[in-house]
This record gives sequence, structure tokens and C-alpha cells, in this order.
Amino acid sequence: MSLSALAGEVLKRCDLLATYSEEPGKITRRFPSVAMRQVHACLTGWMESADMSVRMDPAGNLIGHKKGTQLFSPDFLIGSHLDTVPDAGKYDGILGVLLGVAVVKALDGRRLPFGLDIIGFCEEEGIRFRAPYLGSLALSGRFDPRLLERTDPAGVSLADALRDFGLDPSRLGEAAYPAKKVFGYLETHIEQGPVLDTRNLRLGVVEAIVGQTRLWLRFEGKAGHAGTLPMELRQDALAAAAEFVLTVEQHARSVDGLRATVGSMAVAPGAVNVVPGSIRLSLDVRHRQDEIREEATAALLGQAAGIGRRRGVEFHADQSESFQAVPTDARLTGLLAAAVEATGHPFLRMVSGAGHDAAVMAALTPTTMLFVRSPGGISHHPDEAVRADDVLAALEVMVAFLDKVSGEW
Repeated sequence: MSLSALAGEVLKRCDLLATYSEEPGKITRRFPSVAMRQVHACLTGWMESADMSVRMDPAGNLIGHKKGTQLFSPDFLIGSHLDTVPDAGKYDGILGVLLGVAVVKALDGRRLPFGLDIIGFCEEEGIRFRAPYLGSLALSGRFDPRLLERTDPAGVSLADALRDFGLDPSRLGEAAYPAKKVFGYLETHIEQGPVLDTRNLRLGVVEAIVGQTRLWLRFEGKAGHAGTLPMELRQDALAAAAEFVLTVEQHARSVDGLRATVGSMAVAPGAVNVVPGSIRLSLDVRHRQDEIREEATAALLGQAAGIGRRRGVEFHADQSESFQAVPTDARLTGLLAAAVEATGHPFLRMVSGAGHDAAVMAALTPTTMLFVRSPGGISHHPDEAVRADDVLAALEVMVAFLDKVSGEW
């Protein structure tokens, strides 16, 4: 099968997997869910047809293995995630997994000196349990057992959700790869931004992934009747949160390279004729330099507390998670850049503003990343798109990259 035909097959498979969703008419696929089980079933068949052995690890990651010629050599990993944000696009995460399967098919029976593992990570987005990278954390041996106590909006714990999926939470530690078993990781992913598109480039080689802090915050005021409670006596939690949202925007615009976002908000009691008494909201802060990110986070929390005091509203930071900025491996990234050059595609060296499983996997093994153009810079949205020629270019580069890695073996 030609690389062009394989690229077309990847796109058709993206279309099919997009039909497996928790919400009719939308792409919403969280872990664990029936929709995820359906994706696993399809991927298992496709991996097996590419002459891979397939297993689901104790964390729910789906892994296809292609043997190498040297039976006791460490393996090289290619992967991305299978879950989505609510009302997502077709390509975030899943494209990289399907390209991995296509790379194995492109070998057409040729075995590399080392084994290949193609990984579909169970969870990266952190939507259901407010904890991202569950799959790669488990696989890299960094999963915190306390995460099992996290509950989703329906009150279901992660531990119980895993059991419902047929997994045993007590065996999560078994998902971790021994460090000596692997020697590298490649993730191919849509850029999720406009940089490549504005420069009319198909591909980008990632040199670093920004650091990220996620927080879940709360303003607690006092609910009251919207018609009888005078304005000057109100302790309106939503008004405090609204001021904070604008403060976040203003602060982020004042610091070069900083990204700060309030992406979710829940109002209680949530009635049209009641002054809001409680607000829960998220805060996402990112920067390439960890020191700047940490300083910005501390400043924003201080400003939130000040807004609360001024308005007679209590401010609480209930939960936070931080992920350090991660440079990609210099040697693997050099080989990836050489592979792009060898295939004749112009490219850009760039920093990823989005978090990826590659950042977590870097604690286990050297990592590198290939970006594919996002037309219009759209992602996390139904209008997310890719171009067929760009997908073909990515496939060409991935095959060339493995050949270069093999050449250094």
C-alpha cells in the first residue's frame, strides 16, 4: 500500500472514530466510557491487521507491539491520546495514534532492529476527573494513587470508573514501563494553533513544551433575592469572579509569552432571580519559562484574594496541578529535523503552547514531537481540520525518522 493510500486511510479512520461519542451530534469521548471502548475495538482490529500484538494495560492505555529483529532490545514508542474535550474536533490526539499504525503498515513486513509500541493513551485532556495525562502518568511510572479518589461531576470516583471499565485500580502500578525497556518516544500531533498555517508550512519540529498550572478556584458570597437585596449590600460571587476573569486577561496580556485562561465556571444557585452565592471556576496558566509561570500564578491568586476582600466574598483555591516546561531531546529532535529535510518539506522549529503526553513521557525516555498544520489554527472545536497532503507529509517524515533511528542503532 502506498504512503498516499495509507494517509487517505488514516483520514477515513479519523472520520469513523469521530462517530463514537458520548453526545449525539458532537464528538465527546472521555475515559472511561462506552465510546472509548468502541474506539478500542476498532483500533485493536487495525493494529492486529498490521501484524501487531495488542494489549490494554492496567491504566486503560491501548498498546500495539511490532517485534524487532533484536529480541532483547528496548522498544521505541509512538503515541498520542484517544480522549477528547467536549464537542471536539476529529484529529486532536487520535491523528497521531492512527499515523503510528500507518507507519507500521508502511514498513510492509520489514522489521526494524528494535520493537515498536504504538500507544493510544486513555486520557490526556483531564476533563472528567479534573486530572490530565492519566494514561501517560501511569505508563511513565508517575501516577499518584491519590488521583483514584477524584470524582467526576456525577460523584463517581476514578477508582470506580476504572472498575466499571473492567480494570483493577490496585494494578495501576503494573502499567509503568521499566526505563531500560524503552529508548525513545515520538508524538505526532496537530499544532492546535495558527503559526504553521500563517507561514504556509505543513510541519513543525517541536523543541520544547510549555509549563502549565491548572487550578480550580472558588468564590463564596451570599445568595439573595434579585429584587429585594440592595446593590450596595450584595456579596455577589459571580461579580467577583467576573472581575477576576478580566484581571486574568489583563495580566496575561502584560507578560510576553504568558497564556492565562478561565475556561470553566459553575454558578450556584443558578436561578435567574437569585444573586449568585457561589462560583467555581478553573484557571489555566502557561509559559515556556517555569519561573515566569509560577510568578504569574502567585500574582493572580493574590489578586483574586484582594477582589474577594474588597467585595466581601471569600476566595478559596481548592486544587492545583503543575507541569514543568519540558525541552524535547536534542538527539531525537535532530534526527526528526533531518527526516523532514530528507523528505523535502520546509518546516519550522517551534515551542508547543499546548500540553502533550510527550511532556510526561520525557521523565521516562527521550522524546520528540512533530506538528502537523492546523488550517485556520482551530482546535478543540468541531471545525478542527487537517489537509490530506499534510498528513501524507507527516507519514513520510515518520517513516524516514524511524529509518534514521535504525541507522544509528
